[in-house]
Amino acid sequence: MVVQVKRLLAESAPRVDQHLARYLPAAGEFAGHVVEAMRRSLPGGKRLRPLIVMQAAATFGFEGESVLPTACGFELLHTATLIHDDLPGIDDSPLRRGRPSCHVAFDEATAVLAGDALIIAAYSALAAQAQVEGVSGRAVLRVISEFCASTGASGLIGGEAADIRGEKQPPDRRLLEYIHLNKTAKLFEAAARAGAILAEASEEQIDLLGGYGRTLGLLFQATDDILDVTSSAETLGKPVGLDEQAGKQTYPALIGLDGAREYAAQLARQATEVAQKLPANHRFWQGLAALTLDRQA
Repeated sequence: MVVQVKRLLAESAPRVDQHLARYLPAAGEFAGHVVEAMRRSLPGGKRLRPLIVMQAAATFGFEGESVLPTACGFELLHTATLIHDDLPGIDDSPLRRGRPSCHVAFDEATAVLAGDALIIAAYSALAAQAQVEGVSGRAVLRVISEFCASTGASGLIGGEAADIRGEKQPPDRRLLEYIHLNKTAKLFEAAARAGAILAEASEEQIDLLGGYGRTLGLLFQATDDILDVTSSAETLGKPVGLDEQAGKQTYPALIGLDGAREYAAQLARQATEVAQKLPANHRFWQGLAALTLDRQA
């Protein structure tokens, strides 16, 4: 199962990369450095969230290639969040995807603007989904609406704000759960729901796969906490140990490394149980949970 997921990631990533270029503006005479920063920040990602969108659609009988615009929208937004996360005023990370972070390669102002522009590009990609034959415009609007809810102040940005506020504070389970849910899990959930919505799955099916995505996102962030303690910058492509240095709210800080690993294993089991209830594509969703649990980067 894990082998299948790795193969699909390897196969789908180039297709996603080809489409991403469609949603980036041409370099203007006086603002070309911003576009250059956008383009430079995109390569190197796993393209996991786009694959979730595509496989969610396929699970309910809709061709995954048909939802590439939406898949690209999620990747563009995700890349924007990485640029902003790395800024000196947030995580102050000099390295991302094995290369100098955007603000290091350019400057802080350019990084802020490049991230902003990628967010705008994400909405352009989501809207372009309506141009694909066989896709309901109503479904596209719903995806955009849910995307807004998942990424705004009541979602991803709210989680990021809580993450910053929680620095140097004693470990707090309720705060940590809020951060993981909003900063990371809601975008995974939205990606899974988006593919299902575009495939016109039933409400019960959309909620079921969305629940899987939420659990997978919590698992992804839990393993991220663990890797920050156990991995290396060479493997991750970004600095390690920053969570402890910044006094972040993490599961290793709250319940120890062994406890964090057991919690991650519990989430993987929960995701696998949900995957078994889906109408199709069980092996992919089970394998994705296993791969996320055992990921090294």
